[in-house]
Amino acid sequence: MNFKLKYLNRSIYRFFFFVIIASGFIFTVSFSLKNTKQKQDKVAKGSANAIPEVKDGDIIFQSSKSQQSKAVELATNSVFSHCGIIFIENGVPYVYEAVQPVGKRPLIDWIKSGVGKKYKIRRLIDRGILMRESLESMRDYALKQVGKNYDIYFSWSDKEMYCSEYVWKIYHEIAKITLVKPKELREFNIDAPLIRKTMFERYGNDIPYNELMVSPGQLYDSNLLMDVN
Repeated sequence: MNFKLKYLNRSIYRFFFFVIIASGFIFTVSFSLKNTKQKQDKVAKGSANAIPEVKDGDIIFQSSKSQQSKAVELATNSVFSHCGIIFIENGVPYVYEAVQPVGKRPLIDWIKSGVGKKYKIRRLIDRGILMRESLESMRDYALKQVGKNYDIYFSWSDKEMYCSEYVWKIYHEIAKITLVKPKELREFNIDAPLIRKTMFERYGNDIPYNELMVSPGQLYDSNLLMDVN
């Protein structure tokens, strides 16, 4: 009888011990999953809040990591050396940009490519003049330029394009909106040693001082645009 009682007591102890261990395991897993879900929700919420709601035709600016970035910023007295135009496709915002070659990237990837992932978005103040037909035509024009080579000489022809020229012409040629007045090369700050060195590397002694150009800094300062973020 005593033997049976001892055996029964051991079985009960083992049962309760198993229940305690199993409960602890379930609690630990549940707590871990809850924390993971909270972290995921927080990250998702932070990512959504990090990027403001964008619209077709918005212009985005950043300081790029390209070799010529510093020279562009010095020459134009601006913290921005690169820009692009945003169009939304199937709910996903893309940045159309003139790099090598002209193309497009998802907005989130474009932001990550900039220095410190910092960027500014500006929007036409009077969006009433951008009818849906104009926006579609602007995107069509942007698409037609995809594949063109990047214009390292910053010429004003349409054969090749650089970033701010690309954005400027999308607005000017299609929407008939002149965001800023292009300036001749001589009107920029071209006396800094880095600028002179860069120009000599590009043009040699034949520097096109009269060439019309438009810079990301000029576009950013346009009085036709307003800040989005």
